[in-house]
Amino acid sequence: MGHTSEQPTAIILAAGKGTRMKSDLPKVCHPVGGRPMVCAVVDACLEAGCGRVIVVVGYKQELVREALSGYGDRVEFAVQAEQQGTGHAVRCAEPLLSDVLKSGKRHDVFVLAGDGPLIRAGTLREVLGAHRSSGAAATLATSVLDNPDGYGRIVRDASGRFERIVEQKNATEAELAIREVNPSYYCFDAGRLFDALSRVGRDEVSGEYYVTDVPALLLGDGERVEVIDAVPPEDVLSINTPEHLAEVDRVYRSRSAGGVP
Repeated sequence: MGHTSEQPTAIILAAGKGTRMKSDLPKVCHPVGGRPMVCAVVDACLEAGCGRVIVVVGYKQELVREALSGYGDRVEFAVQAEQQGTGHAVRCAEPLLSDVLKSGKRHDVFVLAGDGPLIRAGTLREVLGAHRSSGAAATLATSVLDNPDGYGRIVRDASGRFERIVEQKNATEAELAIREVNPSYYCFDAGRLFDALSRVGRDEVSGEYYVTDVPALLLGDGERVEVIDAVPPEDVLSINTPEHLAEVDRVYRSRSAGGVP
């Protein structure tokens, strides 16, 4: 039954610097629960049944590779030589998926952030289940936060269907009031993902290419994009400062001690 195509692939974005962390260490290498935080993301992917885990590295990549050396060949690396945004980062993993892309078969790919260690395997399984049962080209897991500040907002149409993701800096007053946010938990059909990425334009403000533009592009193609509010608010803690890191570490440790999956 072609088992390999049954198992999703995960692409974990871990090339960024994390400029506000007041440290030279790549953001994903800062410890949460006594290990580099990216390890928690890899663990969730493996536990959710991913057959391949591709980590996109860039800034001080030798430190990220070292942090993940214990996984052996269960983790593969793609290199983003210049940081040109999340969309560009995902494209750097495309050569590693050339076989499945050439085959033309549907293949599911998660795109996740390496700095989100509170991610749960159960959430990934829920997203994958919704993605497969609906036959969507893209499925986004969202979260509803009391304080959505700093996150991209999920804009839905009058009937409640996904319309687009709007980054905070580009949002209108009305859009800023939206509490449903994008915590960067994506599942895509691989072929459609890379086709759309080849058409993503540069952001006018930053000059970067964003994976957040892909779902709206797919909708424009007449593809199905599903959104499920599947990420518990307590899992959506951004780590942008040393203070955030301490808070996430505390949550992660208390969860591990409590045996919550």
